[in-house]
Amino acid sequence: MKSSLVRTLTVIAALVVVNVLSAFVFFRLDLTQEKRFTLSDATQHLLTNLPDDVHIDVYLTGDLPPGFKRLENAVRETLDGFQAQRGLAEANQKITYRFLDPDDVTNTDEKNKLIDKLQQKGLLPTNLYASEGGKRTEKLVFPGAIVSYKGRETPVQLLKGNKTATAEEQLNQSYEGVEFQLASAIQKLTQTKEDRKRVGLLYSHTKVPPSRFSDLLASVQQQYDLFFIDIAKPGPVMGLDLVIVPKPDSAFSEEEIFKLDQFVVNGGRALFFVDGQRVDSVNNEGTYAQPLSLNLDNLFFRWGVRINRDIVKDYYCAAIPLNVGNLGDKPNIQLVPWRFYPLLNNFGSSGNPIVRNLDAVLGKFVSTLDTVRSIGGDGQLIQKTPLLLTSPYTKILKTPALISYNEARQQPDPSTYTDGTHIIGCLLEGKFQSLFANRILPGDPRANGFRAEGTASRILICSDGDLIINDVDYKRNMPYPLGFDRYTRNTYANKDFALNAIDYLIDPNGVITARSRSVTLRPLDKIRVDDNRTGWQLLNLLGPLALVGLIGFVWQVVRRSQYGR
Repeated sequence: MKSSLVRTLTVIAALVVVNVLSAFVFFRLDLTQEKRFTLSDATQHLLTNLPDDVHIDVYLTGDLPPGFKRLENAVRETLDGFQAQRGLAEANQKITYRFLDPDDVTNTDEKNKLIDKLQQKGLLPTNLYASEGGKRTEKLVFPGAIVSYKGRETPVQLLKGNKTATAEEQLNQSYEGVEFQLASAIQKLTQTKEDRKRVGLLYSHTKVPPSRFSDLLASVQQQYDLFFIDIAKPGPVMGLDLVIVPKPDSAFSEEEIFKLDQFVVNGGRALFFVDGQRVDSVNNEGTYAQPLSLNLDNLFFRWGVRINRDIVKDYYCAAIPLNVGNLGDKPNIQLVPWRFYPLLNNFGSSGNPIVRNLDAVLGKFVSTLDTVRSIGGDGQLIQKTPLLLTSPYTKILKTPALISYNEARQQPDPSTYTDGTHIIGCLLEGKFQSLFANRILPGDPRANGFRAEGTASRILICSDGDLIINDVDYKRNMPYPLGFDRYTRNTYANKDFALNAIDYLIDPNGVITARSRSVTLRPLDKIRVDDNRTGWQLLNLLGPLALVGLIGFVWQVVRRSQYGR
């Protein structure tokens, strides 16, 4: 009897010790198929080498629907994982966090000030609607966080994903992106000057004013050192990790093409936003699309792609304001679908971190892009990954072509949009061969330092120069965010696509890898649940009682076998 009491007290003491230790030591085993609770290697490296304390305020908490509650739990679990990883570093720097509910502020004026403050910091609110007892209720939530480091802050929008997906799927996409959103914000704030990569913008071949690139450039400068490159100046393109070529509208010279070729052959990465045609305004009745020659065809062909001299009409498109007639003595302006502004919501490689869970990207007067067979310097094929594609319902017009605004007034016939899906953006990876291989003679001044075959590199080519151009509010002389449509007030994912592309091209094994995380939805079979509702309810009610009774019965049998009656 005494030994049984000792064993019981020992078990109780062990349970108490385990519970006390659990309050100070974070430990878990990830047994999920997707390894959803395991941080990526890049995130672990980032957290292990934090130079100072990081604090995170999360505003997604309180009385939330189940889907948002699941997202809140995902954020909490991720931050617990961050703290545990930081604890492994055995350093004094800490990651701290807290969850704040704006609804806890009961004073109306103070609450309004808090809401304004959060919006000024960059957090976007979301309205939640519900019906309770036949009464419709509305709640404003901020599914986001503010990451702070050494007096600097950056907002993190946690509700992301493709808006064409169902609400459940979009919340799951947000769930998948929690680690990337938080880790990239920490990286942005904590990186040192020595860690910052160098990005060059080739501005000498575009007439687009700087204000139309301002949002992208401002976003790039938050994480990278930005340089403006005039490729016409003497000397090679050197000392850069990435070169962006934004909407060129004049032809490149042979010497400039040689510089781009050697930059890529020597391991430099490049991001091109290039049109296959030029659209000029004719009059109020329409525009005129004519072929645009930039002298890049041979270089692109060597790399493995070809931009066609055509223009895409896509049945899945954005809208533009158009005068559809008179309303009394005033013009009747309506938003009508404009087939030449396709919404690119078809991603060829949904698993690639550049486009995974990305929302639709807005294109304007896009051309098609074909891939061609290309051999790299190591004898291997250049790997080509289509990223942006049109919808299956397209019509391709060869340039030159007259684009009449009257088309927007007409009801399109889907049966005529039969040209299928076409590539708009393609990622190229491999060891690229020089276009000038076997063309540089020994006496050529360019022979000094010339390389015909290079190290592994990455290139991304998009056949739409307008993807990275933001609109401008001319009344206030302020740029709109990249991807914002002033007519529909929608913000498309152009900036996310461009920034993801830059991150991947510069370091495909960096924090961007966290965007590859996949969490599979495993919904219950609603039909079977409804058919067997009573049985499941009885099981949930009586099952625990039966289990406790069974354990008690077994315990009594064991005691009687040991100590008799």
